[in-house]
Amino acid sequence: MRQRIVFFSLLGVILGISAIVGLSVSPTWVVKQYTVDSKSVEETAKVVPAADSGLTPADFEKYRQEGTEPKETKVFIREENADGESIIAQVTASKHYGIWSLFPAVVAITSCWVFREPLTSLLLGTVSGALILQSYNFTPDVLIPSLATTKAATILVLYLWLLGGLLGIWARTGTAQAFAEWTTKHFVRGPRSAKLVAWFLGVLFFQGGTISTVLVGTAVRPISDQERISHEELAYIVDSTASPIAVLIAYNAWPTYIQSLIYVPGIAYLANESERLKFFYSSLPLSFYAIFAVLGTFLLSIDMAPFLGKRFREAIHRSRTTGQLDRPGSEPLAFVEPESHKVAPHYQPHAFDFLLPLLLLTGIAVGSFFIDGKPQVELAFTVALVVAGAIAMIRGMSLHDLMAGVGTGMQSVVFASVILLLAITLGSMTQVIGGGTYLVEQIGSSIPYWGLPAILFAISIGISFSTGTSFGTFAVTFPLAMPLAASLAQSQDLANEPLYLAICFACVLNGSVFGDQCSPISDTTVLSAMTSGADLMDHVLTQIVPASVAAILALVCWTAATLMFC
Repeated sequence: MRQRIVFFSLLGVILGISAIVGLSVSPTWVVKQYTVDSKSVEETAKVVPAADSGLTPADFEKYRQEGTEPKETKVFIREENADGESIIAQVTASKHYGIWSLFPAVVAITSCWVFREPLTSLLLGTVSGALILQSYNFTPDVLIPSLATTKAATILVLYLWLLGGLLGIWARTGTAQAFAEWTTKHFVRGPRSAKLVAWFLGVLFFQGGTISTVLVGTAVRPISDQERISHEELAYIVDSTASPIAVLIAYNAWPTYIQSLIYVPGIAYLANESERLKFFYSSLPLSFYAIFAVLGTFLLSIDMAPFLGKRFREAIHRSRTTGQLDRPGSEPLAFVEPESHKVAPHYQPHAFDFLLPLLLLTGIAVGSFFIDGKPQVELAFTVALVVAGAIAMIRGMSLHDLMAGVGTGMQSVVFASVILLLAITLGSMTQVIGGGTYLVEQIGSSIPYWGLPAILFAISIGISFSTGTSFGTFAVTFPLAMPLAASLAQSQDLANEPLYLAICFACVLNGSVFGDQCSPISDTTVLSAMTSGADLMDHVLTQIVPASVAAILALVCWTAATLMFC
């Protein structure tokens, strides 16, 4: 009873504060202008004279008087520089509500930690943001626009229908259990080798992000469960070899996207796309957080990891001694496990029934990346699902039993899919309210050069942790961080300007990845817990200690490199 009173009291306070902020706090508009490489501007982009941008001070005075907002917040303008040369600049306008811009994310994250119930926490944060924006008609104004997107549709198709259906077929046929037993007999000799398999696959699927988490978690979980590896352990390995590996083995979509954000006028090695790509790859050895994160998971795999924290060590001890893969009282995101023994009557499971779809899944996902530079994950899961179903029917399973398995598999991931969709909605809400814009604006210009890397790292962590997206953090932070780093390097006459910019670049890149990886509202965090069968907050709370140790070590390395070599 007391807990319910506390919950409803906090609910009233949070919603009341949000409504008051929405009614009494006017947004602050921040206009930024960056000179861009004309070759990076798409041919279809419209370039207008500066006076016609709709984002001039006079325009904003007009908007204030009329109570309206600009129709476009990102435009390209053409103007002349000091030398009389025609240049193209990108003008962006974003708003924030001061410190209140962070309120919805803080509400969601704090609620996750306190109540350990992610669905309610994410919904509460989203409603708080809607009240600040005065979007009182919640469903049509907030939910539907956020869910009617390609990203939301991908979640429904890939993670609910295809992944859920595939897990359901494997559960109904018993092939996941058969594969685990076969692998254990021939290759795996205990928890250590099983974790090494997970670590190796995480490195292999270097496309990163959601792709890696789904493929590794799906493939390894039957084996790890067989070897009594706690779901917290597996979720940490899956999560910490996703984006960190994508940073270190960056043969994916990351370089092309990021290079477009780091153009700095007057810096030769950032002048065009090819030079920026060279700068990107040359800076990768400075990605100390990614290096320590991957190294930490390897040490965990061979049972030599230090600084795991009490909660993590308790999870390991529990699973090894009692066989309980989850904490008593936990709520794993995947309720129907792929190794379930609910096998259809008279069906004889075989490891091949699991192995062939899995090989097709990984082969198509990885192979398509090398062929055209983009992993066709949806196609890979579709082929795997069709082949798994065909094998089951050829080997004697009825259509009724097969579809019952597909339906059960989908049911098992509905909860996680809803959490993913709400996480996307909250992340979009935080960006609209201007959480990232507000944090970036707090960086002052009178910063000691050796302190800027740490500040950029902290700002990137704050933005990505509160929004649950590293890519969104890149877009907010890089256009400010790189010119600021160049300006500081020149004003303080640093001896090694390229190295200094590379360190600042690595801090933003790695800080964004760290915050995203540890955020309970990140899609990769949710997917890591889901495919590993872990409770979301158990995964977050066990991961935060070793990940933070890696982040602290990385920060020490960046600061030392700045002081010693710049």
